[in-house]
Amino acid sequence: MTDKQPLLLLPGLLCDERLWRDQARDLADIAAPTIADLSLDDSVAGMAARVLADAPPRFALAGLSMGGYVAFEILRQQPERVSRLALLDTSAAPDSPARAEQRRAGLRLLERGRFAGVTQQLLPTLVHPRHVHSAVGAEVRAMAQRVGAQAYRRQQTAIAQRPDSRALLASIAVPTLIVVGEDDVLTPPAAAEEIQRGIAGAVLARIPDCGHLPTMEDPPRTNRLLRQWLTG
Repeated sequence: MTDKQPLLLLPGLLCDERLWRDQARDLADIAAPTIADLSLDDSVAGMAARVLADAPPRFALAGLSMGGYVAFEILRQQPERVSRLALLDTSAAPDSPARAEQRRAGLRLLERGRFAGVTQQLLPTLVHPRHVHSAVGAEVRAMAQRVGAQAYRRQQTAIAQRPDSRALLASIAVPTLIVVGEDDVLTPPAAAEEIQRGIAGAVLARIPDCGHLPTMEDPPRTNRLLRQWLTG
């Protein structure tokens, strides 16, 4: 028997287990972490259903970016199984028209056989400038290549068609942590603030000098926040 609470970790677009590696290691003394594979389905509903089919009866749930969209869908499908919720660098709102067009453009390039993954030019939208030419930046690029073109197509299709989750927020009644990199340009602090306003009692933490991927950019601070959330 173990008293460690099950912890389900949901990656973002073009992310694999590496995204949550440091958290899974650091929190293993108090939690039993599982990193989900979100590369197999082309809808957030399908992703959530697959995660739930393999998940323990009740679990703490943390999602980053696209993982946050899937977390919202899990709360639509089976909210009673979620004991606490952490949302990192994500949004409850649907894409803006400009962002939706960017996704369509990426898919059009893919149809022409051009999959660049995360380019050096794209990295500044994902990580703080201090990480663009660092080992973190290199690991982000390698992670995207591992996930690959076909999973990218499925994930972008799922994200583009995701439902608006803002109406769901008021129904969330578990301890909730919201984390955002202070310099996140994809899902900026304003998106995190909107989620916090919608969930009663939610705690918002901003990580300075950090972009869209705090789990990789600042593991010590991210781990401390998640540990407080799990033990609070």
